[in-house]
Amino acid sequence: MINLTIDGQPVSVPEGTTILDAARKINLDIPTLCYLNLEKIRFVNKVASCRICVVEVEGRRNLAPACATPVSEGMKVISNSRRVLSSRRKNLELIISNHPFDCLVCAKSTDCELQQLVWEFGINTQRYSGERSEHPIDKSSSALKRDPNKCIMCRRCETMCNEVQTVGALTAFGRGFNTVVAPAEMNPITSSSCVYCGQCVSVCPTGALTGIGYIHEAWSALFNPQKYVIVQVAPAVRVAIGEEFGMPPGQPVTGKLVAGLRKLGFKAVFDTNFGADMTIIEESKEIIERLNNNPDGLPILTSCCPGWINFLDHQFPDLKYIASTCKSPQQMTGAIIKTYYAQKMGIDPKDIVTVSIMPCIAKKYEASLPYEKTYDLRDVDIVLTTREIAKMLKEGSINLNHIGEEEFDSPLGNSSGAAAIFGGSGGVLEAALRTVYAKITGHELDDVNFTAVRGMTGIREVEIMVGDRQVRVAAVSGLGNARKILEKIRKKEEHYDVIEIMACPGGCVNGGGQPYAQEREEIIEMRLHGLYAIDRNSRVRQSHLNPSIQSIYDEFFGEAGSRKAHEILHVNNQIESAG
Repeated sequence: MINLTIDGQPVSVPEGTTILDAARKINLDIPTLCYLNLEKIRFVNKVASCRICVVEVEGRRNLAPACATPVSEGMKVISNSRRVLSSRRKNLELIISNHPFDCLVCAKSTDCELQQLVWEFGINTQRYSGERSEHPIDKSSSALKRDPNKCIMCRRCETMCNEVQTVGALTAFGRGFNTVVAPAEMNPITSSSCVYCGQCVSVCPTGALTGIGYIHEAWSALFNPQKYVIVQVAPAVRVAIGEEFGMPPGQPVTGKLVAGLRKLGFKAVFDTNFGADMTIIEESKEIIERLNNNPDGLPILTSCCPGWINFLDHQFPDLKYIASTCKSPQQMTGAIIKTYYAQKMGIDPKDIVTVSIMPCIAKKYEASLPYEKTYDLRDVDIVLTTREIAKMLKEGSINLNHIGEEEFDSPLGNSSGAAAIFGGSGGVLEAALRTVYAKITGHELDDVNFTAVRGMTGIREVEIMVGDRQVRVAAVSGLGNARKILEKIRKKEEHYDVIEIMACPGGCVNGGGQPYAQEREEIIEMRLHGLYAIDRNSRVRQSHLNPSIQSIYDEFFGEAGSRKAHEILHVNNQIESAG
């Protein structure tokens, strides 16, 4: 242990601790901008580029960045001297001298860490003026917007993209005053290896990286009397959107959200969890067939996360054949709305506009893909993030704190507890195991909980007895961890039967479209607990026991893996072997 004093207060911390972390141990809040430490997903950004956290260290001439300076025995630190405060203010004023002043219309306004610091420092004039760097804004993708004029070179996004996710889409480009973080050669994001996971957006402290917004398109559809606008809600949204209205993280607000969406004017409010249950029916069929008949097709990889599937396409194209052909729950629900539901209600599918509320930025990209269609109609027309629908609710004078609860519309609003846990890492795998076990053994589980696949740990490997058969599975979150697993598979160093991969560390509860959070890891865990509480309190906890799922197969699809099921619920139309 190292002993030091900060502002005269003694503190003892392990060797290797930074001054910043030592200060936090005694509840001293040293301001930061570029620094970010997410221990559980092994993300630490301490490039010390902003110099907002500088402190005085006795015996040193220069001010030291607290985020990158390790403590030493007997060190004496002063965090609030006149010199320190003057330097911090000057550094902040220099940063904003080259930053756009469009806070009123910036997508990150009120969530911007730079804006918050300027307010806390009481800066209300532009002290320095001079040349400003100018770069083109990149809106080439349907999911992610990059405004390099708002980049402050904190390098958080670069660390997240390259070290945590290992995607490699972002790098420092240019020299001196004109340096920004961007794709190589300042190419558009669509020409890079970006998978649109949105984790760069989650850690960006300003509006340099944001999602592409579709609020205007959603309002236009709702106000069009010729359109029948239907909305679906992903599981991770219901345990996060309450944060936008001052509610505790992880508190399920499902009924309130349904009521709010009806007030906005949606003709029907459905649950993406219905599509999740259907995903399990189709995916479990695939799993069992490969376990029994196709060992070369193992491990089967889940296909619910578009960020992960993009990563597979870019980085491991030789392994694409082992991914499930199932569409994601979002796309399945959209496809069912424009086929089964349209037919049932006598509505022309061309008049239906499907809107999905997602925790994810990659879902915007997924919905725009040319093959995500059913009978030449897009499965999902508009994707809104959790943050976007919260803004729409507020614009419509709807406060979730002051609204009653309502139920989803039937039949696409009826789901199992297994579907709810799709929003957390390990949830898709656990839901699949509950059904695969029943299908293989012919018996229902007494205890449906597969707790070993849950949690925030990046890779969780488990061997499970399914009847008299041992099945080896893995739950993986974060694309850097996915790379480790896929490289082992490619080299034939490991054998697995089923692998679930989610691009975002912790799963969809940590998606790039979720409410911004400073204490992220604690909040992510609270959201996870909220999903498992929904599952625990559900009457039906296995997808194949959902009566509405059973009915749609009896009425419409016939059986799992049928020709019609492949036409509507899968992205692969190679259905010669389908029933």
